[in-house]
Amino acid sequence: MDFGNADSWGAAIYFWIIPVVLGDAIFPPVPSEMVVITGGALSAEGKANYFLVAALSAAASWIGDMVVFQLFKRRLSHVLDRWRWGRKIHHGIHDAIAKAGRSSTYGAIIGARFIPGGRLATSAAAGIADVSVRGFSLCAGLGAVLWASWLVGLGYFTGSATRLPFWASSLIGVGLGLVIGAVVGVIVTRRRGTRSPVDEPPPVIEPAPGD
Repeated sequence: MDFGNADSWGAAIYFWIIPVVLGDAIFPPVPSEMVVITGGALSAEGKANYFLVAALSAAASWIGDMVVFQLFKRRLSHVLDRWRWGRKIHHGIHDAIAKAGRSSTYGAIIGARFIPGGRLATSAAAGIADVSVRGFSLCAGLGAVLWASWLVGLGYFTGSATRLPFWASSLIGVGLGLVIGAVVGVIVTRRRGTRSPVDEPPPVIEPAPGD
């Protein structure tokens, strides 16, 4: 695959979106925003379908949120502690909740996804707080549509406005998205830096032999 060739990316972007956006639900450093914005930039060049990119992104986002929500609502998060990598993810979830705030309100479920770690934190907090499945599902679905539409639209706008190669437009879009998303996230998430509401202590990561 030629990473600088729009034709190559246009054919592959649909296959990247689902696993990357799903992975971002549990592990925020996964660059889902970059992939979705790139899809928008490619659509500006006519190399991808705008609506298909947005639909796949929204669907993957909603599924990922529901997985995290159910994991904590059913008190199954301890399953992660069976593996070293799972304990690191579990610990990271506690950190995300502490940094993004523990609000499980419907507004936070919709809007906190626009800040780093906010999507994971609110999905986990909503599960812990026993938010109704229907209420969370509807809000997560609405949030997923808004999130996907915003990012794909941002990529399309930067691609159309700058007429730069798709990868350059994507980088510009990511920069704009981080700034604007941070502002929106601060407004929506009013309680920040609070202790995680999880009713269990954070998992202890035992050092490997020889550490």
